[in-house]
Amino acid sequence: MSDWAEFSLEDLVEVHNHKRVPLSSMQRAERQGSYPYYGASGIIDHVNDYLFDGEYVLVSEDGENLKSRNTPIAFKATGQFWVNNHAHILRGKKPHINDLLIYYFQNLDLHPFITGAVQPKLNKANLLSIPLFLPRKDEEQKAITAVLASLDDKIDLLHRQNKTLETLAQTLFRHWFIDGAEDDWEERSLYDAIDLVGGGTPKTSVESYWNGDIYWLSGGDIASNHKSFVVSSEKSITEVGLNNSSAKLLPKHSTVISARGTVGKYCILAEPMTFSQSNYGIKPKFEGCFFFTYLLIDYSVTALQSAAYGSVFDTITTRTFKNHIIDIPPVAEIYKFEEEVAPYFQRMELNQKQIRTLEKLRDTLLPKLMSGEVRVRLRQQN
Repeated sequence: MSDWAEFSLEDLVEVHNHKRVPLSSMQRAERQGSYPYYGASGIIDHVNDYLFDGEYVLVSEDGENLKSRNTPIAFKATGQFWVNNHAHILRGKKPHINDLLIYYFQNLDLHPFITGAVQPKLNKANLLSIPLFLPRKDEEQKAITAVLASLDDKIDLLHRQNKTLETLAQTLFRHWFIDGAEDDWEERSLYDAIDLVGGGTPKTSVESYWNGDIYWLSGGDIASNHKSFVVSSEKSITEVGLNNSSAKLLPKHSTVISARGTVGKYCILAEPMTFSQSNYGIKPKFEGCFFFTYLLIDYSVTALQSAAYGSVFDTITTRTFKNHIIDIPPVAEIYKFEEEVAPYFQRMELNQKQIRTLEKLRDTLLPKLMSGEVRVRLRQQN
């Protein structure tokens, strides 16, 4: 491994923290504009001026996310933008360093460098003390970045394809059933147009109920897969856990929507799954019309969120669905629409499964490439 070496961060980047300027919420309200205003975890507002112009890496300086890592702690900011004092601002001395640095931090255990028991903080001194073990040659550094970036580019392309396909499906739904609604269509509550299913959670104290082959969705799983196919979940249960709880197994292509807390997040199942009691499962009232049902929820979700209530947490209940009135077209029209829209969803499902496969490959390769366990073979120069 003699062709790898330990670098300091200052060997690789310029630090631009001295240029950042925090703005209060009142100041930002007075300076609304088109330039992104970044904080520790990403864009939090837009203002009418910028401090930076170009490509930089922002690293979270403080916040709970330094420990939980729910969002990246190192991310790229490009173009013209403003940054407050909750993110370190770095710029690679060579063009490939920005991407390499983001991947390095993605694989890095930050706990030894974080201070603060209540409010985690990665101060500048600790940030600059982080050692980076990397190939000596720029060519191998670039090759590592290229391998990982190619996977990210493919994942991004598939996400964008799915966004386009979903927009097309939504447009088709609106054309058929909103703009094209007829006066003689039946008026019905949303509750009567779907099959609403309550969720459940097996006892967490019974080990035999958990870590089985049945995916079990929490609110977090639904939020992280909002408006897309969900392929897997963080937790799973066994057949015994399913049979000894109020949990219900939903068929593939059912919709699940969050009903408590951050209400109105929803996803569509790529596999049969079960879910917690803080959510609702939704099956089609019209046999086999899963995609029509999903788009019906997609169209109705703003009204459901507006009708949420609760003294501590926002909540939607069966009453919320019963109070939302919609026009239902003839059944023949629904089946005809389902047939026309199905190819969009089938393509989205395939794309989402490919995204999951590529993410697993990237996440497996990342630590191996960044540690030198897997090496990138460089082409010999003639």
